[in-house]
Parts: sequence; structure tokens; C-alpha cells
Amino acid sequence: MTDIIGAAKPALVDLAGKPIPKVGAAPELPLEERAKQLPTPSGYRILCAIPHVEEKTEGGVFKADITIQHEELLTTVLYVMKIGPDAYGDPTRFPSGPWCQEGDFILVRPHAGTRVKIHGREFRLINDDSVEAVVEEPRGVSRA
Repeated sequence: MTDIIGAAKPALVDLAGKPIPKVGAAPELPLEERAKQLPTPSGYRILCAIPHVEEKTEGGVFKADITIQHEELLTTVLYVMKIGPDAYGDPTRFPSGPWCQEGDFILVRPHAGTRVKIHGREFRLINDDSVEAVVEEPRGVSRA
């Protein structure tokens, strides 16, 4: 790697002198390896996947890429992948127990959580109290 004037840039290293890995585009990995790269939520956070957005309207018209991106960004339906170790641990705040569990489809507010893309797929880390409802059948549920 070189800088603007063509001089070689030194590799970034940590305090022990080990190289710091680059973040960004990763080589194509098998599905099993990609699944291992999902973050484990810490504390009271929940890792959620964004359900697949249909590329066509009900009438069969293809949606523009920007329309699909907006639907993903503003989605209110998420799929619970992993729950952090402290989520729903406070009996005072959650007297009836957890509001959701792994494998549930949930409703949250648009823009909820921290967005992260892993291998081109968007995930969100949300707080345990961001869950507003559990949805049995997410198809047909859309933001008003």
C-alpha cells in the first residue's frame, strides 16, 4: 500500500507488534463459515436478521434497488438470531419474563438498533426493551 506521494505505508500493528487485520470486503466463504462470523450479542442486546425483501410487488412489477434498500432500512419486522446473556435478566423490568426468544419474528420501531452488514446481509443489534411485539406470521406485515 502506498500513500499519495508513492511512499510505502507501514502496516498497522497493535501494542504487541502483531498486525491488525483489515476490515471490509472478505473473500467468499461457504455458508457454514459465514454463520460463524455472526457477532454474539453482549449484555442486554439481541442480534436480529432482516427478513428477505421481495424483489417484485404483488402485481409482479420489479422494485427499484433503492426501493428495496429503503424497505430494508425502515423495516419494522426482524428475526431474532441470538440473545445476549443479560437480556431480560431484570425481574423488576421484565416481571413476566422474556418478551421474545431465538427464532421469533418481532416488531420494532423503524431505524431501531445498530446496523451491521456481514457478507452483504444486514443485521441489527437491538436492546431487549426495543421489542414491541412478537409476530406469528411476518408476511403481510408492513410499516404504515
